[in-house]
Amino acid sequence: MIVLLFGAPGSGKGTQSRFISERRKIPTISTGDMLRAECRDETVVGLAAKSVLAKGGLVEDELVNEMVVHRITEPDCRGGFILDGYPRTVPQAVFLSEFLQNSGLPNPTVMHLDVPIPVLVSRLSSRRHCPKCGRIYNLVFKRPANDTRCDVDGEALIHRDDDAEDVVRERLEAYQRLCGPLIEHYRGPNYHRIDGQCAPEKISEQIKHIITSHSHKPEKPAAKTGVALPFRTPHTKAT
Repeated sequence: MIVLLFGAPGSGKGTQSRFISERRKIPTISTGDMLRAECRDETVVGLAAKSVLAKGGLVEDELVNEMVVHRITEPDCRGGFILDGYPRTVPQAVFLSEFLQNSGLPNPTVMHLDVPIPVLVSRLSSRRHCPKCGRIYNLVFKRPANDTRCDVDGEALIHRDDDAEDVVRERLEAYQRLCGPLIEHYRGPNYHRIDGQCAPEKISEQIKHIITSHSHKPEKPAAKTGVALPFRTPHTKAT
């Protein structure tokens, strides 16, 4: 199974992607996490993306496409994978469709967590992250036992620059401009809108039902066309 998990920042994609990953035994691939790792390691991609991300912007399609292709061709993706936050634009979606067709892979199941912007602003600006284990807390509805420390490993929690309220609003505006055409691109039998304001457990139950229904629908993979897509390894350390 290939899953595309859509939703604005703060919609709960991380929580639900973990649920799907555990249920289907497939990896979750977050382009946001990959980009932050590239920035941290100061790769060519990281240096190109760093200033854009700090301002709340979106990294250009070509760089993101290359990162995704590099990741989904790893051995652990042979049984399927979840894409969290990709594609973000219609050109990225077209690129992905062509890649899946050329690779003989099935069409993805699309899940869209839909949440109103005011709710997202509140969620995001209240987030705190553990830099060690990656756990995400929220000071409004998912507080840690100690507001400054991770419950799991005791690491000091951080408030990311891209979770500042002004940056959050800019990110959401950028996402909204791109989201409409992208959702229209994917509307069809494999597209599922989910109310992201529901309790996480209720959302997980809806997703479980969707996964089960699609698992019982045999789908013939697209025929290989023999057309090779361009790819450059973008993970070289910058000098």
